[in-house]
Amino acid sequence: MYSLLISAAELAQYSGPLHILDCRARLGDANWGQAAFTQGHIAGAQHVDLDTVLSSQPNQHGRHPLPSRQHWLEQVRALGLRNDAQIVLYDDAGGGFAARAWWMLRWLGHTHAAVLDGGLGHWPQPLAEGTGATLQPSDFAASEPLTRLATSADVLHIIQQPPAARPSLIDARSFERFTGEVEPIDAVAGHIPGASCLPFTDNLAADGRFKTPQQLAERFAAYRPHSDLVCYCGSGVTATHNILAARIAGLAEPTLYADSWSGWITDPAHPIATG
Repeated sequence: MYSLLISAAELAQYSGPLHILDCRARLGDANWGQAAFTQGHIAGAQHVDLDTVLSSQPNQHGRHPLPSRQHWLEQVRALGLRNDAQIVLYDDAGGGFAARAWWMLRWLGHTHAAVLDGGLGHWPQPLAEGTGATLQPSDFAASEPLTRLATSADVLHIIQQPPAARPSLIDARSFERFTGEVEPIDAVAGHIPGASCLPFTDNLAADGRFKTPQQLAERFAAYRPHSDLVCYCGSGVTATHNILAARIAGLAEPTLYADSWSGWITDPAHPIATG
């Protein structure tokens, strides 16, 4: 079974219990993902919506707050997902949305969740149309999380520590958004003081698949002396892509600051940096 990535060839040949979740989404267009799924998806897949299934309503924790762990467990059961199954997540955005669902399944302690490397663009078989698979609700059981979470209070404590002693804050947004040069989404531009910019898109090779473990290890090499990495982005979605990349590189599981930038800026007392 697979716990990080699965190739299209491996998925096509997989013969055990299997669930496939289509995680396609477009920021700013809440209906796009379901419409794209209906037009064509991997046979047997189910669509999971970023805004209503993988997130709760926007609030002080940002634009895509994590639902409670219990509510997410109830969603997983409603989808009919089983503990004994391999779960495969895919999108058409290099894994930027699929990694969120991957992380959330690990949050429930499910080891055998993997992102389809290269996404839908690398799937060689004809796509199915329509509303997709409908399964009977399951009794999926959560176990100890395989993930770690940081709160805004945790991040504030981190940035108040001396630079040599504090964990590394990793921002997955583009360099232009990190510096505050452009900000097309959030009301405040900039980044959390002391953070470093590692855009999630740079985890990918030219063909849209993840770079090799060695290449990703080199990307994170400057942060290896620290026992912890804390990953964030705009709203806690693409930060999980850096977490997945770090795991592919052989690093320990980084911590997710799920509120991310959009949650950080809801408190005017929180410091910000630009440039």
